[in-house]
Amino acid sequence: MLNKMNTDVPARFAALCLVLCLLSLSATAAVPPGVARAGTGNTFTPVDSSPNFDIPVTYNTRVKWWINYYQTSGRKWFRTWLERSHAYLPQMQKVLAARGMPQDLAYVAMIESGFSSQATSSAEAVGYWQFITPTANRYGLKTTWWLDERRDFTKSTSAAASYLGDLFKQFGSWYLTAAAYNMGEGRTQRLVNRHHTRNYWVLSKRDDFPEETKQYIPKLLAAMLIAKAPRLYGFHEINPKQPYIYDYFSVPGGTDLFNLAHYMGVSSDQLLKLNPELLKGFVPASVLTHRIRIPKGMQSKASKFVRAQL
Repeated sequence: MLNKMNTDVPARFAALCLVLCLLSLSATAAVPPGVARAGTGNTFTPVDSSPNFDIPVTYNTRVKWWINYYQTSGRKWFRTWLERSHAYLPQMQKVLAARGMPQDLAYVAMIESGFSSQATSSAEAVGYWQFITPTANRYGLKTTWWLDERRDFTKSTSAAASYLGDLFKQFGSWYLTAAAYNMGEGRTQRLVNRHHTRNYWVLSKRDDFPEETKQYIPKLLAAMLIAKAPRLYGFHEINPKQPYIYDYFSVPGGTDLFNLAHYMGVSSDQLLKLNPELLKGFVPASVLTHRIRIPKGMQSKASKFVRAQL
């Protein structure tokens, strides 16, 4: 049943079938070269400790191809994504759940950026959720010469949730929602109108369907399957990235993060990583005030720094 092409199955049943299938296969499958067997070194506990899904799961030849890619040629990148997932995925899922949306949509960020604030595409999409400037601005993200909120984890995740929610209202399918996130709602709507179907798999077979988006849903599903049960796919030696711990602090215009970091006794690199949206590493003097993130417990020192600058 799992090998049947283009068959959507209920989420929990798919999870159970996939796990049972993979468990039976793992009993005889050889461990890939260079990968430790279970029980050696560090083991990785996925963020989703039980392999349940809240968007439809399809297992077909395209999904299988991407699973194999992530296990082989793309293994290095996917390992990094898994390590970063601990720092970012729970908060993304929390935002989605609060809006009554599928938490598995957080894996869109995994395949879009690998959970990196610095990710930039050839189409000039930027940040964790890979917003292009017009869409970012439409959903309230500021993009100026000194500030790019597409790199702000909290603000970009909220904007992405709003955008994905609007796409679902338009298309009524989570597969088409994700597809439209990749190629744009205008192009998706034209394809739906032209071919009179909202079935992603049917649309993806059409000659005028973009190749990148044809691979997008299989890529997303493959990433979900591996991330929810990484050890079954040979990912054992993983060092999970811990979430940043910080406080918010309002600083006046003219604040330089390098000087602030030096005053607080922390590395400038640490402070810049907490505030990737500040493109120049400072808040322009023309700005009245701006809220930044500082290492937790540093508010007193930050206050003294600000008073010294007045």
